[in-house]
Amino acid sequence: MLCEKYRDFTRWTIYQIYPRSFMDSNGDGIGDLRGIINKLDYIQDLGANAVWLCPCFSSPNDDNGYDVSDYTDIMEEFGTMADMDELISELHGRGMKLILDLVPNHTSTAHRWFQESRKGRDNPYSDFYCWFDEKPNDWESAFGGSAWEFDEMRGQYYLHSFAVSQADLNWDNPAVIKAMQDVIDFWVDKGADGFRIDVVDSISKDYSNNNRGKFGPHLHEYIRAMFGRENVSHIYTVGESNIHDIDELVRHCKADRGELSSVFIFEHMDCGRSDKFTPKQDSLKSLRDILIYWQDQAEKNDILYTLFTDNHDQPAMISRIGNDRELRYESATEIAAMLYLLKGVPFIYQGQEIGQAAAHYDDISCFDDVECLGAYRKLRRTLSEAETLEKVNFGSRDNARHPMPWDGSENHGFTTGTPWLLHHSRAGEINVEADLVSERSVYRFYQKLLKLRRENEAFLDGGLEVISRPEDSFIVYTRSLGDEKWAVVCNFEEGQEIKLPFECEAPALANCGRQTADGLYAPYECAAAKVIK
Repeated sequence: MLCEKYRDFTRWTIYQIYPRSFMDSNGDGIGDLRGIINKLDYIQDLGANAVWLCPCFSSPNDDNGYDVSDYTDIMEEFGTMADMDELISELHGRGMKLILDLVPNHTSTAHRWFQESRKGRDNPYSDFYCWFDEKPNDWESAFGGSAWEFDEMRGQYYLHSFAVSQADLNWDNPAVIKAMQDVIDFWVDKGADGFRIDVVDSISKDYSNNNRGKFGPHLHEYIRAMFGRENVSHIYTVGESNIHDIDELVRHCKADRGELSSVFIFEHMDCGRSDKFTPKQDSLKSLRDILIYWQDQAEKNDILYTLFTDNHDQPAMISRIGNDRELRYESATEIAAMLYLLKGVPFIYQGQEIGQAAAHYDDISCFDDVECLGAYRKLRRTLSEAETLEKVNFGSRDNARHPMPWDGSENHGFTTGTPWLLHHSRAGEINVEADLVSERSVYRFYQKLLKLRRENEAFLDGGLEVISRPEDSFIVYTRSLGDEKWAVVCNFEEGQEIKLPFECEAPALANCGRQTADGLYAPYECAAAKVIK
């Protein structure tokens, strides 16, 4: 049984914003905090009551804010600290929460800490980073090439698990722990209600393993040092983690351990692909099976589960395991119904609520993502230009980072200037304005779904029973609490109808506008209905 604090978190619905691409208020082509303030009604009307901001701290933007140069200042392009204070005030005034993106594994090499550290071994920041006279291993960076860079000023190698300009912090130094505690306290005092913690499993290094040091010997000690303190015990935390087993999940998230509230389990993100840049034939059945497995494991171990399919690093799920053309509406609504009526904390990524799909471009100059540009150079050694672009289009993080399409105008309501990144290739077709006037509006479906979830305790605290069998190409499950029971059904395939094994009222939620209670569900139909008997 989840502890009371964690039960409260299941009442949160978190809308993730990539600030650079959400809404530009001043015409410079870059989304900003004031643009977010201007769109809070849109987010609240959807049914979200919390906002997660991807990094908005000062940064040279070599990796779009995940290379922080000052944790306690705002990126100039996004606005000022006064804008952040106003955003926090506006959110709290609406009864909404703010979650910030914390990047504790590394900083930008432009950070004052690194600039001092590279001067030599006789200053207070000397051991803030991972310095070696010789490379201790042959690790590769996540973005390609060696993870070790020689610094001429210092005369040593430093570790960068990601870009060369992202130097890994040395968490074995108590001063680094204290510095990160100060950063957390600064933002909690400002009014932050929680943090998403970037690559949290990398902060403790094991230089002898082949996994770029993840899950080092002091990992849980360092997590507790950040979040196991009394003054931050009330906040919500979610870690970006590489967990694949339940024991490690428990070590991260069990309430009595004083570490994280939750983590993102990424196993289902492999649905529809054999690697980041290579698709594979797949179906909604794969997503269903993984979600149900982890839902069951979380329930058995009293773990707070996270419900998500899309984020700033991933192309849209509907483009990998659904049909994002003829059945885009059906794919988007089926995934939403199957996912968000399970137990846990819902996360919705900007654009997901209008059925945003993957983009496609014919030239590498159309891309900005440092990861995909590195992959392009590597893939081009063995593949043709056309083959390489096909892979880059499939896997690029730019898929999730194109400016939010608000309408069908030239710049799609995002900016009056030139956008920092090309508009989505389908923005003329898929945008907020077009979706809201459509009879098959994904946004309105999300509104109804989140309202249903919010207003019925069975979806928040109720038990889960899966009625369908693993071999079925559909899912039927129930959520029950006391005398209240709801059935959720999603039919994945053409050519089959599903008959529920119990009597229900007319659906309170349906993607086809169904009004009857005949219990017979057509291909690509999804619904939630209260069970009568």
